[in-house]
Amino acid sequence: MSKAAAQVPDVNVAEGVAPEGTSPGVPEGTAPDGTAPDGTALDGTALDGTAPRVTVHRSLSPSRAGDFMTCPLLYRFRVIDRLPEPPSPAAARGTLVHAVLERLFDEPPAGRTPAIARSLLLPQWERLTEQEPELAGLFADEAGRAVWLDEAASMLDRYFTLEDPTRLQPAHREMSVQAVLESGLTVRGYIDRLDVAPTGEVRVVDYKTGTAPREEYEARALFQMKFYALVVWRTTGTIPRQLQLIYLGNGEIMRCVPDEDDLLATERKVNALWQAIERARAAGDWRPRRSRLCDWCAHQALCPEFGGTPPPLPPLVPAQAQAQAQGDGGPDAPARPVAAAAPR
Repeated sequence: MSKAAAQVPDVNVAEGVAPEGTSPGVPEGTAPDGTAPDGTALDGTALDGTAPRVTVHRSLSPSRAGDFMTCPLLYRFRVIDRLPEPPSPAAARGTLVHAVLERLFDEPPAGRTPAIARSLLLPQWERLTEQEPELAGLFADEAGRAVWLDEAASMLDRYFTLEDPTRLQPAHREMSVQAVLESGLTVRGYIDRLDVAPTGEVRVVDYKTGTAPREEYEARALFQMKFYALVVWRTTGTIPRQLQLIYLGNGEIMRCVPDEDDLLATERKVNALWQAIERARAAGDWRPRRSRLCDWCAHQALCPEFGGTPPPLPPLVPAQAQAQAQGDGGPDAPARPVAAAAPR
């Protein structure tokens, strides 16, 4: 579990190995039925038509699990209260770079070049601003946007120093995954890229536009990847051969070869996290946890650590009763964020 690529055997994925599949990106937080994808919140009218309620669903994604581990109050603000968060340049840049790398593989292998990747930046940015017009307001002028786009272009150039996309044919890109654990908890998320070797070995790949963490924080970074591996294992019965995090901020790759013990431990951790979330919800006790990450939080004005007061908690409605009232079976698959509040 280190950044040293030589210590972990690579998975050689040949061109044309598996059928290609993609998933469209749409804003995170609202499924087609209006429910939250990975935790709780349907902010709608109560069954008696009187007041907003919150529907509780047994569902968790690695992003929301990370929120709860970082700060239970942050989880509450994002999942239960569903408070809006303004877009940030760093988060929008991450979304843009992800979109370009996804669409780069629409090109034939010979066309997957740094120049082609750069040429995709502006069209993808225009597409994102059509989906989320407020993104256009991130920059005071064209000069500021040009500098920001150059930073994104540099990350794309760095990608080509880490991988040769002409030798890759992903089986899936931006793939929605979901599984139900024996505990009854639904685990779900989006995988940036899934590679399948001719021998059937699976590699899970995630792009990060930040920098690789220090060694003492590697386990936290790998939790997300093991979460994805757990979902793939519980869905297909196959343990991924390799998990790969590509850090485009400083040009490093972190690789891990998981085994069954790793994924069983991850499953226990995920279930324990959900139990802690349910205890917090039942008690209405969402305590803030101050850390350096508070510097990037959009909710400081409502946080007791900064002299704020959270809004009142809405009452809960059992998910099954709410689903029956709506005539559906609960929330749909999670949706991909256009631009979150923190860089990816």
